Amino acid sequence: MKSDFIYRLKDKVIEGNKITSEEALKLISTKDINVLAECANKITTTFSGDSVDVETLINAKSGRCPEDCSFCAQSSFNSTPIDKYPLLSHDKIFEQAERALQSGANSFCIVCAYKAPPEDDFEHICESIKIIRSKLKIDVNVSLGFMTLERAKRLKSLGVKRYNHNLETSKSFFNKICTTHSYEDRINTAKIVKEAGLELCSGGIIGMGETKEQRVELGVALSELQPDEVPVNMLLGREGTPHYNNNFISEKEIIQTIGTFRFLMPKTILKIAGGREVHLKGDDKKVLRAGANGIITGGYLTTEGNKPSDDFKMLKEIGIKQR
Repeated sequence: MKSDFIYRLKDKVIEGNKITSEEALKLISTKDINVLAECANKITTTFSGDSVDVETLINAKSGRCPEDCSFCAQSSFNSTPIDKYPLLSHDKIFEQAERALQSGANSFCIVCAYKAPPEDDFEHICESIKIIRSKLKIDVNVSLGFMTLERAKRLKSLGVKRYNHNLETSKSFFNKICTTHSYEDRINTAKIVKEAGLELCSGGIIGMGETKEQRVELGVALSELQPDEVPVNMLLGREGTPHYNNNFISEKEIIQTIGTFRFLMPKTILKIAGGREVHLKGDDKKVLRAGANGIITGGYLTTEGNKPSDDFKMLKEIGIKQR
């Protein structure tokens, strides 16, 4: 049978072996989506059980980012009509963390649009983390741009669990989406995060015009970093960005990518993130049975998302429990 190779690679991964880039390219190109989904789900449940990680975000400082990332509504190089505001107060950040906990989320991520935060802002964020950690039983994650080892260690000492710093895309495609910093800069921060003892969250965006080969290249690069979590975002071409109206990635491509990433990273939390509400049109269930075992709920940085109550209802319908 033409799908036999998928079963063979599934057994290979479950036995503790790695697949090659060539094998990953064959997976991401398969037309046997149901078999790929079945095998990716088997890998997920073998290593992680039948549960899902649920996270909410706060955009704690919006817009005016000095980087020219072509996909980003918060880049000062783009003209997307969004709310732009400086770093939020401790009270507002805490209120959102409390709301996240009450909604049922098990983690809360403080996200800010920086290349790297100024010292005063970094201290402000550290104080907000202290307040949340002292009053709420919820994991605190952060995403603040580029990191030094000293700052990463400080965050670790405050009880931050996970640091997000996405690779965004493959090295061979990166200069098509960003020129104000390098791919190596992103790799370096990811390594600093791990050196400091923080868990690493690092993923990317699909649907920006990259090839299947480049999606595999991204998956392989991520697997080499051994991240604890990989968010997979699906491009929403926002007004005012070079990708405006580019919203054409298919559900099939999403499943092919998530499924292949699961073979490459059998133990990682694979999280379906930005764009899922638009591109999957309520079919998140399929992807959560095709290798994914995490979601972001309640909205993203500059776009709305599903209500947490709707997402928890969906998880209950397919018999998946929260971590």
